[in-house]
Amino acid sequence: MNISVVIPLFNEEESLPELAKWIKRVMDANQFSYEIIFVDDGSTDLSWKVIQDLHQGNRQIKGIKFRRNYGKSAALYAGFAATAGDVVITMDADLQDNPEEIPEMYRMVVEDNFDLVSGWKKKRYDPVLSKNIPSKFYNWIARKATGIKIHDFNCGLKAYRSQVVKSIEVYGEMHRYIPILAKWAGFKRIGEKVVKHQERKYGVTKFGIERFIRGPLDLLSVIFISRFSKKPMHFFGVLGSLVFLVGLISTITVGVNKLVALAEQVPAPRVTDTPYFFLALTAMIIGTQLFLAGFIGELVSRNASERNKYLVEDTLE
Repeated sequence: MNISVVIPLFNEEESLPELAKWIKRVMDANQFSYEIIFVDDGSTDLSWKVIQDLHQGNRQIKGIKFRRNYGKSAALYAGFAATAGDVVITMDADLQDNPEEIPEMYRMVVEDNFDLVSGWKKKRYDPVLSKNIPSKFYNWIARKATGIKIHDFNCGLKAYRSQVVKSIEVYGEMHRYIPILAKWAGFKRIGEKVVKHQERKYGVTKFGIERFIRGPLDLLSVIFISRFSKKPMHFFGVLGSLVFLVGLISTITVGVNKLVALAEQVPAPRVTDTPYFFLALTAMIIGTQLFLAGFIGELVSRNASERNKYLVEDTLE
């Protein structure tokens, strides 16, 4: 199979028939073998009923239904696991991503040998203050922090070599930074394509003001995870050891100064009367806690492979 199209959605009943027809028209015009996988992330409208009807009319349309709303990352993870195509395309269900971009993105993966091609919504039909400016700011920080030279990390329209989606685990809110996860997994051929962005035709955006908080926190998380998730002791252990060592040396210094003063019969305050003793003791305690955090992190990292289980309620194949 040439292409698997994975579409996470939440309450998008109006747009699904039009989107399915549009994708089919593009696929048939380019003679691609394909499948469309709609992942219903716990919709409360008639989205799943619409997907069932589309499946009855076209068996190339498949569906996955979650028991409740788990978020876009979990929806992508479940969709990736179900794909069978050589190239996997992701796009949003709100008709703002243009299926006409799929053939060229497919060509870039197959012929230009990219592992991942990220869409760049250079001209956006979104509110400037609430979306455009924050998006540009977060993307600038992400480029500087990761060295990945793309302009729109969070664009829903992306193309992946199949091995990429089978090798990464997307959870929490990490869908915003999949290129970073891919690079960390060893897929470094990451390209970019300017794509046409369209105004929302139905419904409203599902992302609220909380994205202003989650955006930078997610970036910090993914950078940390990409570097230290397999070996948290490399971060916490080293940092804890350094802090503990500083506290220990400070404590010894305070004690030695007291002993020297006693040996020379020079009046000296009690050790507990000086703030340096408590600062040194606090450093030793914090250092020990950081070291133990690294140790516990090592144990957790070895037993976290089932993070995304038990999400799915029903499927259509």
